[in-house]
Amino acid sequence: IEYTLIWNASGVLNFSHDKLITLGAYIFGGTYIIGLGMGYVPGIILSLITVALIGLVIARLIFIPLRNMTMIYTIMATVMLGKIIIEFIRLFWGPVPFSVPGFLVGTVKVGGIVISIANIAIIVVAAVCVGALQLFLYKTKPGKAMRCVAQNKKAAALMGINVAQNICVTTAVSSIICSVIGMLIIPLFNISTTMAASIGLKGFSAGVIGGFGYLPGAILGGLFIGVVENLAVVVLPAVYKDIVSFVLLIIFLLVHPSGFLGKKA
Repeated sequence: IEYTLIWNASGVLNFSHDKLITLGAYIFGGTYIIGLGMGYVPGIILSLITVALIGLVIARLIFIPLRNMTMIYTIMATVMLGKIIIEFIRLFWGPVPFSVPGFLVGTVKVGGIVISIANIAIIVVAAVCVGALQLFLYKTKPGKAMRCVAQNKKAAALMGINVAQNICVTTAVSSIICSVIGMLIIPLFNISTTMAASIGLKGFSAGVIGGFGYLPGAILGGLFIGVVENLAVVVLPAVYKDIVSFVLLIIFLLVHPSGFLGKKA
C-alpha cells in the first residue's frame, strides 16, 4: 500500500520503504527501552508523529524536486536516503539488536487452533488501517484530492489542487503506515537494522502482482503472496518460504506484468 500511495502521488518508487519501517520500530522500542518514562501508548504516538514528520521532510527534499526527472535519479535518491536512515539508527541506538519486553506476547487458543497475539494484532490493525484509508480516500477532501492527483497530475493542478502539498500529505500517510508496520513486527523479529529488509521487497512484489499503482490490487497481491507462501511449506522445506514471493514476482513480470487488477497503459 505504501509503495502504491507514493507512486500515485509523485511517480516515485520509494526504495527507502523498509528503512522507514525499521525507523518506526526503533523510535517505539528505543523510547520504551531507554527509560524515558513512556509506556506503550505514548511510544506508539511518538513513533507515528515522528515518522510522519520525517515523511514530510522526505517529500519536500526528494519526492517533489525529483518527481519530473528520470526515474533513475529518484530511485538512487531513495536508496541513499535508506542508507542515511540506517546509519543514523546505528549511531543513535547502536548496532546491537533488542526487543520490547511484554509487547504483544502470548497466544490464544480457539478450539484446536493456537494463534499468537502478535498475529491477531497484525490482522486486526491491518484491517482497521485499510478501512480507515478507504474512508480517507473516498470521504474526505484531501483524500479525494489524492485520488485526483493519482489519476492525472496536470489535470488536478489545472483544477486548483496543490500537487506539491498533496505529495506531502500522501508521504506523511505512507510514512505512518510504515511506522505501524514497524511496531507490529517487533514481536516477530528483534529490533535490528535488517528487520524489515525482506518485508520491503515482499511489499514491492505484492504491488506488482496485484497491479502496480492500484490500491485494491496491492491489498490482493499481499494476501495472495501470504497464502501461497504458507501453502508452499507443505511441499517445500520451510527454509525456502521467503523466496516464494520473488519467484512469483518473476513469473508475473514474464507472463502477466500488469498483475491481477492492473491495466495496460
